[in-house]
Amino acid sequence: MNRSATVLLTALAPVSWGTTYAVTTEFLPADRPLFTATLRALPAGLLLLALARVLPRGAWWGRAAVLGALNIGAFFPLLFLAAYRLPGGMAAVVGSVGPLFVVGLSALFLGHRPTARTLLTGIVAALGVSLVVLRAAGALDAVGVLAALASTASMSAGTVLTKKWGRPEGVGPLALTAWQLTAGGLITVPLALAVEGAPPALDAPAVGGYLYLALANTALAYWLWFRGIGRLSATQVTFLGPLSPLTAAVVGWTALGQALTPVQLAGMALAFGATVAGQLRPGGGTGVPRAPRRPRRATTAPAAPAPAPRTTTATPAATPAPAPARHG
Repeated sequence: MNRSATVLLTALAPVSWGTTYAVTTEFLPADRPLFTATLRALPAGLLLLALARVLPRGAWWGRAAVLGALNIGAFFPLLFLAAYRLPGGMAAVVGSVGPLFVVGLSALFLGHRPTARTLLTGIVAALGVSLVVLRAAGALDAVGVLAALASTASMSAGTVLTKKWGRPEGVGPLALTAWQLTAGGLITVPLALAVEGAPPALDAPAVGGYLYLALANTALAYWLWFRGIGRLSATQVTFLGPLSPLTAAVVGWTALGQALTPVQLAGMALAFGATVAGQLRPGGGTGVPRAPRRPRRATTAPAAPAPAPRTTTATPAATPAPAPARHG
């Protein structure tokens, strides 16, 4: 599969995550972030674990626990906490600085030196998302801001470490996703019981909403995400993140009757342009490696005697020498 197809498939993950807010507000019980985080992660992880039928070995027990805590166990509760405590789309605005976090962590853990173009692209992406989702509101909640920053930092660190550690020999992205979702879900179970108590009663829309979150929004989306991390750079993957708040804005406009102002449309254009620019490698182009061009084969001619030394006398009916083959 070529790189363009990999980017498009990986982009389906943040697009799916952009529908989370609408599903949560329209179908799920209110004020149950830890319970929702648990039902998103644990059933999806156990399902993928049953499909993969591969358990971690050796050092990967610890690595799977760390990645599961960063990408799922800490990220989900912090994200929901920020969404409940911050006005409007402020949580999405804070989350849009994720590419900048990944750039810094990639320099620290992967030795990738950030370029000026990468930093500028990350700033433009954050600005575009801010124009789309930010609303004028009262004083910001400090706990909510810290939770949003912590959730972004947690996911960014998980993305970089996933790239750094790769996968064990013979283990595919399905198993790696299963390990992380299961570990993250097991972390949130005791937290949900201790903080929120017994699970709430669920009606049919809530059951349907949780099924969607567990299967499409989590199991499938995170499999595509971790698969993309294995094939793309950590920075390129995280620059797909702004597609999540952009999708949320489009869903709110088309399904929930929310209006989009000219400023929001301009912000969407900026954020989407930064997302595309984040997939380009230095020097232009999409970074898809080109197959080496084969040199043309020179026509084999019958052996001929060596030409006589050049003289001022013209040689009648001289046969022109074949032109040299061109390379590149």
